[in-house]
Amino acid sequence: MIRLRSELLFCYDVTDANPNGDPLDENKPRIDEETNINFVTDVRLKRTIRDYFFEYKGFNGQNDKDIFVREKEMDKGGIQDGKTRAKDFEENQETILQKCIDIRLFGGVLPLSGDSITFTGPVQFKIGRSLHKVELKHIQGTGAFASTAGAKQKTFREEYILPYSFIAFHGIINQNAARHTKMTEEDRELLLEAIWMGTKNLISRSKFGQQPRLLIMVTYKETNFFIGDLDKKISINCENEMRIRSVSDFELQVEKLLKALEQHHEKVDSVLYKIDPDLHTIPQLPPTWQEITAF
Repeated sequence: MIRLRSELLFCYDVTDANPNGDPLDENKPRIDEETNINFVTDVRLKRTIRDYFFEYKGFNGQNDKDIFVREKEMDKGGIQDGKTRAKDFEENQETILQKCIDIRLFGGVLPLSGDSITFTGPVQFKIGRSLHKVELKHIQGTGAFASTAGAKQKTFREEYILPYSFIAFHGIINQNAARHTKMTEEDRELLLEAIWMGTKNLISRSKFGQQPRLLIMVTYKETNFFIGDLDKKISINCENEMRIRSVSDFELQVEKLLKALEQHHEKVDSVLYKIDPDLHTIPQLPPTWQEITAF
């Protein structure tokens, strides 16, 4: 089981893509109208993680490994609802916790016949936000098929993309909640891999063009201590944030983050990190940090 509390900072970027469309607004990328900051829901990041577990790590219903929150067709047709999904595990919460890594990580509501059981997930993320203002672009093009059978003119498609967005997520792993969902150290290692590799392996048309750039996990010695708001302790250095088009157009300022960690160094057990070689930080990350090399 997880014994110590950890904080996560994850940064990735998007080039000519839509990181998280709003279905209630023409599937446009989500942008704060007051600040022009792009934001991405925690649901989107969790979906990325779940998809990686399912596609690449064998959590597909075989060998006692599964994802609880996933689309699954019923024998009679249609998609399962939550109650029907729970019946796949004979409505046994211990079986669900044992098999379903997403419930161990993120918690969830298990809708059983008699009543529902709610597990608070030990892994929680805030909404991710770009560290700079973004530009929204509207693109039109032709589709692959004719508008109607026999017609000579093809259909038109239109979509909204961001030329570039550098997004930061802040998360926490709560060891107290982990006791209830039975999250393990192995689960945590898989989580880090899924955050990084899941983002790298997004291949849908709207998501292709995303790259993980920085992942940091700070683990604390003190039971209930954490620094908080790690995403607000980094910033971008550039001449014109609206003209950023790649990671080479700016430097990531991490001085406030390093100062916060140094201020509380006696409470920090370890710092793990993974960084893309194309991302430049000011100052450089400390050599005392342990680099993640497993993936």
